[in-house]
Amino acid sequence: MIGGVFDWLFDGSHWSGDDGILHRLSEHLQYSAEALIFVLLIGIPLGLFIGHTGKGGVAIAGVANALRALPTFGLLVYVVIAFSGDLPADYAYLWPSLFVLVVLGIPAVLSNTYAGIQNVDPAARDAARGMGMTGWQVLWRVEVPNALPLILSGVRSAILQIVATATIAAYVSLGGLGRFMLDGLAQRDYSQMAGGAVLVGVLAVLLDLAMALVQRYVVSRGITGRYALPAATDADVVAAETKVSL
Repeated sequence: MIGGVFDWLFDGSHWSGDDGILHRLSEHLQYSAEALIFVLLIGIPLGLFIGHTGKGGVAIAGVANALRALPTFGLLVYVVIAFSGDLPADYAYLWPSLFVLVVLGIPAVLSNTYAGIQNVDPAARDAARGMGMTGWQVLWRVEVPNALPLILSGVRSAILQIVATATIAAYVSLGGLGRFMLDGLAQRDYSQMAGGAVLVGVLAVLLDLAMALVQRYVVSRGITGRYALPAATDADVVAAETKVSL
């Protein structure tokens, strides 16, 4: 079985054409990127507002947990049946698929953004206000930089969930890497089916590694502490005292 998967993956004929791996990969990335854009536009501003003002936190947490519990495949089927007839023909299946992916990705970004702002040290906020900063300046100069590690962790989680779940778009006649799994099952071509699953897994891992790299260089060094000075040893203290006495 494993040998068959490798044979399928490294067969050059499977990489070209409209049904090839590269084309399906580009479709999968397109669906995922479009859904992620909407997730960020909705989840981050809403999380910042709730975290900064403290309004509606309990309600939003409940909604986020409820969205996590929704069965994505069942929701996709329902949305397609209920609304596809009222949508333009070119988007009858694309928009419902994106809607489901957005619903799936929002809870991670929203919850992490809200939690990140809420967990900022109150002393830092008080110090910023004491310096005369406005509420807007406190949010962007103090709260967001300190909450950025948790916010980016939420984005990474949303990316993984969206990329892994975008395979369901193939069920409603769209493309993407899920096409290999669905067609492989229909044709009883289990090498193709497993190969599609491997491609989705590799793509998710590569995107997560890329986001980890972005997070490493975007988050302030003072927050991560990765370039913190080493703690002074007893020998260092003695040497410093000797210099002072001299």
